[in-house]
Amino acid sequence: MLTPPRHLLPETFLRWFEARGWEPREHQLALLEKARDNRSALLIAPTGAGKTLAGFLPTLVELSGQRERARRAESTGRDVKRTGGLHTLYISPLKALAVDIARNLERPIAEMALPIKVETRTGDTPVSRRQRQRRYPPDILLTTPEQLALLLSSADAPFLFSSLKRIVLDELHALVTSKRGDLLSLGLARLFRLAPEITAIGLSATVADPEQLCRFLVPQRPDAPTTADLVIARGGAAPIVEMLETREVIPWAGHSARHAMTEIYDLIKRHKTSLMFVNTRSQAEMLFQELWAMNDDGLAIALHHGSLDVAQRRKVEDAMAAGKLRGVVCTSSLDLGIDWGDIDLVINVGAPKGASRLMQRIGRANHRLDEPSRAIMVPANRFEVLECRVAIDAVAENAQDTPPLRSGALDVLAQHVLGCACGEPFLADGLYDEVRSAAPYAELARKDFDDTVEFVATGGYALKSYERFARIRQGADGKWRVTNPRVRQMYRLNVGTIVEEQMLKVRLVRSRSGRGPGTTGAIARGGRLLGQIEEYFIEGLVAGDTFVFGGEVVRYEALMEDEVYVSRAHDKDAKVPSYMGGKFPLSTYLAERVRQLLADKSAWRGLPEQVREWLAMQVRLSRVPGPRELVVETFPRGDKSYLVCYPFEGRLAHQTLGMLVTRRLERARARPLGFVANEYALAVWGVGDLSAMIRQGRLDLRELFSPDMLGDDLEAWLAESALMKRTFRNCAIISGLIPRRFVGEEKSRRQMLFSTDLVYDVLRKHQSDHILLRAARADAATGLLDIRRLSDMLERIHGHITYKSLDRVSPLAVPVMLEIGREAVYGEASDALLAEAAEELVREAMG
Repeated sequence: MLTPPRHLLPETFLRWFEARGWEPREHQLALLEKARDNRSALLIAPTGAGKTLAGFLPTLVELSGQRERARRAESTGRDVKRTGGLHTLYISPLKALAVDIARNLERPIAEMALPIKVETRTGDTPVSRRQRQRRYPPDILLTTPEQLALLLSSADAPFLFSSLKRIVLDELHALVTSKRGDLLSLGLARLFRLAPEITAIGLSATVADPEQLCRFLVPQRPDAPTTADLVIARGGAAPIVEMLETREVIPWAGHSARHAMTEIYDLIKRHKTSLMFVNTRSQAEMLFQELWAMNDDGLAIALHHGSLDVAQRRKVEDAMAAGKLRGVVCTSSLDLGIDWGDIDLVINVGAPKGASRLMQRIGRANHRLDEPSRAIMVPANRFEVLECRVAIDAVAENAQDTPPLRSGALDVLAQHVLGCACGEPFLADGLYDEVRSAAPYAELARKDFDDTVEFVATGGYALKSYERFARIRQGADGKWRVTNPRVRQMYRLNVGTIVEEQMLKVRLVRSRSGRGPGTTGAIARGGRLLGQIEEYFIEGLVAGDTFVFGGEVVRYEALMEDEVYVSRAHDKDAKVPSYMGGKFPLSTYLAERVRQLLADKSAWRGLPEQVREWLAMQVRLSRVPGPRELVVETFPRGDKSYLVCYPFEGRLAHQTLGMLVTRRLERARARPLGFVANEYALAVWGVGDLSAMIRQGRLDLRELFSPDMLGDDLEAWLAESALMKRTFRNCAIISGLIPRRFVGEEKSRRQMLFSTDLVYDVLRKHQSDHILLRAARADAATGLLDIRRLSDMLERIHGHITYKSLDRVSPLAVPVMLEIGREAVYGEASDALLAEAAEELVREAMG
């Protein structure tokens, strides 16, 4: 590519670059050239390459030129058409990022004395300022997808956006893989209708398929896909990524990395500023407390995650920007492009779960293109050592594993349809064409669109007799408009696609009339409160399942509104133990590379000695799985029989596999008691002799892991579990059918659960193809169950199952076996229990 000419930059800008010792980079000039030609573009650039400045340079140059021409015309007395209004809309996935970009943007504007006004609009912006922004918009507005939806739902949206010339979408890869991306795409489609001449600039550092992102930036046509131009910046210095060479024993299981705390603290002491990433908020709290307890040097160490109060987060961000902190413990709240001070080290505690996520985190260190960023990986257990090793190799190869572009969700479409009606009446034909210009909805069938409009208008066939579900109506002119002002108000209170995780109360009651698990009968309400548990823990249970909670084994009786009713159980083992660990799924790409690493014994030389010994012992006692192979082991332990397999497909797919395999084992009269899964393996246990059943031909492993389990078995399990109700509830909330908030109050969880559960039962009985049921099934298949990944795994291993009958637990099985019976206990108590159990299992495995 020829270097674009420097004359695209006015003299004022060239002098500003020179004063800072900079030279305009090729990709920055390339975006100026695209803007001159009215072309939309996606910029892929590494961190430190001036990506954000590149995105805003066309706007700063255009606005400064307009103001200069207006000033000259005024000085000569000529009549000049005044320019004004909103010129550029910047959209960020994070409120903190929008605030940070505004702060960084003000610097060049002030230093070049440009007459340009920049403001932010997020959920934290006061109402008075939001109202003023609509009447007197700034030149550049920095906002989020949810705020864009709110602005578009106003009657004055055509006025506000009529002057819009450009949209800048930052960290685009993080926006397009979720329902927030669906909502944003529909907002962009509306903006392109309101201001047809606008162009878009997408900014991204990590993406596997740039061509798909290029589609997101321009309106799609029915006849053929259209794409924005692609600009790829030259890479800077390769990052230096290492694994911590710990002197301690690497744990066989667990996620805390407590064994390496002293070494992590020493790293903070040896560097100017360190950013420590973990995968969950509970891990962040634990790591921060551990570091604070050993902080005899009085180092300034802070904590940053999404659950903290906004004032506390801003305080930490300001201190980092000022270079006052030595370290920050954080979650994905800082994965994205916030440029904070002089960070010279990133410490990733635990496995990264994805190569692109790791690159994004590494990019937070050293925002200079010509100097390498430095990162250290701290695996929390032995399997995570394998994951960290292949992630480091993937970074060296610049390999990406961001997921592909989504197909647009129908519940998000329903929210958008209502938002459009709140702004101005619409004709269905025109809105359908507009929606299909959004990349995720380009293949949307007319029937799905019409069903969505009908749902917003009446609630659907099964609910149309209920007046409260009628939110829009069609007038004599054929246009759809909101039924009353209250609908408009409710929409604005409930806009968005993020549904917070809920906590459930656990109450101890008597069993259902003593008739055993799974029977029907009245349950006395109330009961002693044992504590609270996350909803995702309960969603896979059916009546009669047992689990450990509060130091005792309890039987799951029922889920009623926001309370889980349990009774005491006397089983020695819990059927479905708690699942612990990060919520990020292990990427398909990293899982494949871990399988390849295991199969290539020559690559083991790059692993720590204690991990090499662990794998070598597995080879002697059993087998290490190959890339396309499923190794299945059976062995006795205590009075139970265990089956352990190693799909390496991530916790979500393994949990679904465990649910389905357990059902099949029940039909085979193997008398299973339960299962547990981690990212790498699945363990099932029962009282039947699984080894004898396989040896005698009464249990066929090819049938047990046959791909057809994703048919009737899956449907039957979904019908019994609470998972579909929870998924439906989220879709009902996003679609606006069941509001979370009312004027002056928030809907109580008890009211919301009663409403959604009632509607779910009605729809399943009377309208099984309702769009919310379709949306819920799609969500469950792609997110909560990982059906596509499980299906690919079952096809991959078909004909490649290797069975090993063992007399004791194998070394590779120890980590997943340690998950059995674990309680949701954090801190030292958890580690002590885990260490005690690990010692016993390791002795068994090593003979």
